[in-house]
Amino acid sequence: MHIGIISSEYPPDIGGVETYAAEFAKALLILGHQVSVFVHKNHPIDTQLNSGIKIYSVLEFTRQLDRHYLMGVEVDAWHVMNAAHSWLTLETDKPVVVSIHGNDFLNPYPLSAKLTLSNYAALWRIAKYTIPFEQWLGRKLTKTMLHKALPKAHVILSNSAYTETVFLQEFPECKGKTLVAQVGVGESFLSPPLVNKNNKVIQLLTVSRLSEPRKNVDRVLHALATLASEFEFHYSVIGDGFYKPELETLTKQLGLSDRVTFSGRLTMEQVIKKMAQADLFILPSSTLADSHEGFGIVYLEAAACGTPSLATHQAGAIEAVEKGQSGFFVNDPSIENIQHALKTFLAHEIAFDQQACRDFASRFTWQKVVAHALPFYSSHMSNEK
Repeated sequence: MHIGIISSEYPPDIGGVETYAAEFAKALLILGHQVSVFVHKNHPIDTQLNSGIKIYSVLEFTRQLDRHYLMGVEVDAWHVMNAAHSWLTLETDKPVVVSIHGNDFLNPYPLSAKLTLSNYAALWRIAKYTIPFEQWLGRKLTKTMLHKALPKAHVILSNSAYTETVFLQEFPECKGKTLVAQVGVGESFLSPPLVNKNNKVIQLLTVSRLSEPRKNVDRVLHALATLASEFEFHYSVIGDGFYKPELETLTKQLGLSDRVTFSGRLTMEQVIKKMAQADLFILPSSTLADSHEGFGIVYLEAAACGTPSLATHQAGAIEAVEKGQSGFFVNDPSIENIQHALKTFLAHEIAFDQQACRDFASRFTWQKVVAHALPFYSSHMSNEK
């Protein structure tokens, strides 16, 4: 079959949804299917990352501008990696599978139903006035569109049981359409041999986009500042985003400049190496009304490298970390709770086995995830749903 994938997030950008889309496409390719991925017109393409997968940087991410192009593409089925692209169900008679992750339906992005008024020749001169109105109206229209389009999907794949529950509370009209497919771990994380972690100084690590305050990197820094006089450690933060300069300033103010390194964005190979060398991965995210950790592929990736995680016992992280085997939790990501959990680890009051971490991660494969979608790429099977 020829599967067309539409994704707002895709490598070389780094993130959970980016990983999901790329690994899903790769798994389809391995199974012998033809895969075409459609991304934003400004999205960079790394040919080394996409061997055998055709990538088309052509989309505007609005239904109004993309519908004519996509309806001319010859595919057997569509798979959209973000709820905001589910408008496709209203335009095509081909099977459409939708993957949901959490924030894509709680706080829809991109605003695919917006009207691009500023593109009209008569209005471009007043674009500075029309664009804010477009954004406001786009949010309203996109949310309305989701309630019309998502029930028409042939199946909606959820990355966790938690995400499915939240989704059905928001979209009860989709009851009976959802499947919990979870996520997988790439072989690039599972295949390298586990390394000897005899670090002279305990190595702590966070890998995250630094554009969401709910990731709580600032709280981790505050917690570590209270432990600096008692324990030796080094904390590495990999990722980039709007809050990176602010976090770097906070690090200096807390007197942690010699204990903390901000690496910015690294290649996947570099991330894997850092994960394998780290003693503990830290990402105690908060759960907000319009944003949550739908699953947390990064926790599995750390576990695959033999590294346990400290996470918040909320949302999808509960399914991504096995307490006592691949990590431990704080019930609420307050500075005090994070500080107590880190002190427990730094004092060697809690320890984890590298192989046990990897064994847990090995349960999650992309082949299992893709297997949930395959029957629904067929018009006959999908009509039976």
